[in-house]
Amino acid sequence: MRTAVLWVPDWPVVAAIAAGQVEAHQPAAVHDGRRVTAVSALARSQGVRRGMRRRQAQECCPEIVLLTIDEGRDVRTFEPVAAAAETVVAGLEVARPGLLLLPAGGASRFHGSEQALAEALVGRVVELTGHDCQVGVADGVLAAILAARSSRLVPPGAAPAFLAPLAAGELVHAAMGDRAVAEVAGLVDLLTRLGLHTLADLTALPAADVEARFGRLGTWAHRLARGEDVRPPQRRRVEPDIEVGCEFDPPAERVDATAFAARRLAEQLQAMMLERSVSCGRLRITARTDAGGELVRTWRTDAGGLGGLSPARITDRVRWQLEGWMSGSALQSPTPAALVRLGLAAEEVAPAGAEQGQLWGGASGGDLRAHRALLRVQGMLGGDGVLVATVQGGRDVRDQIHLAAWGDAQAPARAVDRPWPGRLPAPAPATVLVEPSAVEVLDAAGDLVRVDARLALSAAPAAVRWPDPRQPGGQRQPVDPRQPVGPQPLVAWAGPWPMVERWWSGAPRRRVHLQVALADGRALLLACSAGAWTCEALYD
Repeated sequence: MRTAVLWVPDWPVVAAIAAGQVEAHQPAAVHDGRRVTAVSALARSQGVRRGMRRRQAQECCPEIVLLTIDEGRDVRTFEPVAAAAETVVAGLEVARPGLLLLPAGGASRFHGSEQALAEALVGRVVELTGHDCQVGVADGVLAAILAARSSRLVPPGAAPAFLAPLAAGELVHAAMGDRAVAEVAGLVDLLTRLGLHTLADLTALPAADVEARFGRLGTWAHRLARGEDVRPPQRRRVEPDIEVGCEFDPPAERVDATAFAARRLAEQLQAMMLERSVSCGRLRITARTDAGGELVRTWRTDAGGLGGLSPARITDRVRWQLEGWMSGSALQSPTPAALVRLGLAAEEVAPAGAEQGQLWGGASGGDLRAHRALLRVQGMLGGDGVLVATVQGGRDVRDQIHLAAWGDAQAPARAVDRPWPGRLPAPAPATVLVEPSAVEVLDAAGDLVRVDARLALSAAPAAVRWPDPRQPGGQRQPVDPRQPVGPQPLVAWAGPWPMVERWWSGAPRRRVHLQVALADGRALLLACSAGAWTCEALYD
């Protein structure tokens, strides 16, 4: 299937400039609290790159303006771009703010050629919004996205050859959402360590073997690398679309008024989906204005099913969309629009658990059964009888675990997105020991590694030894009692990560963390406090 992609480079930064948060002549970047996620062209020319930490970016460009991620801003300001593209091609999909997927077959025949279609899209977006964009056309989503990044038109049937020499890391560009990006990045790292450096190396493997080794994520990557679509065109509609809507009398002119209605529609839509035990692949938002115009936007729900398409997420998406519409920018009107009708529709409806295999799987009936079972247990044991572990802000590995009652919507006391100096980098340990195990860290000469007043190591760690429980002072057991008590050599180590808490008090807590990999394959998290080393957690 021929797919056209319209891509606006560095959209989060462009959106911030359009929203007046930063001047166009200033170097800027967007970060998620830890790393840079988008960089302006001016900042890139001074050495700032995606993935850098904030301090690294500021070292490369001291005058850089660092902005926080704001998905609502990105969606609202991207709406005029989508509206401009829709004047050229009908039936577009918003993959993410800054990236549009468009059907190229009929549109290219209408405009005369794919080259004429690309020129029409670029010209229309520049004319109506002033934003520069790039267009690419190819077979399959991944090939089209990468073609757009280089403004190329890949001939029909040439997508596999176009993708073959590219690095496996290019798969990240087809991931939609932070969670998908993290999972694809992990897959790319695994592929690279296994010697599969290019997409040709991946497609050379049988599809069945890739699915058996890497699961649905590997199947997703293998199909994209072959130049195919993740979701092939559905020739027959198995389930009808599910639609809900409401009328506004008098017309609604404020976003908060329509947001209340959107919440009720979202709950009604999910209830109908649960009643029919179905999930959907796309969510269509439709609004009709008092001037007689109709605004339609379609969003992918690849995280979809019953978990990703929750009423809260639907409401947030509708609210952001309405803010873009009712501001008047999407209508090219100097006055805000008033809405007389709002509608939501679940498209590409399929029985729950029977949908096309996607990036991280879909919802199933087991999720609902487990939910009902937990509610029954909670009814018997009380509200605190069923606890769910969630991540909260903190520096120590134990501080980052928050236990909340099942169904409790109250946020943890410590926010995750705050800066936590001294916090360990990802990934988090798989097992945190209930009772830390005392250890000794030795250098190459066999002497104890100590931590000085500045929280620096006295020497490079070379081995870890657990005290013999038969000797005085060795009451603690090793992490694995079957392992020998003697020194275990290290093959790698990282750190140290110093952590000082309550430094203003009379008894500050000073601590150093160290990640080590033993020769026997184990990976441990060690900590030193008050001159004593302990094993705090284990990595998979």
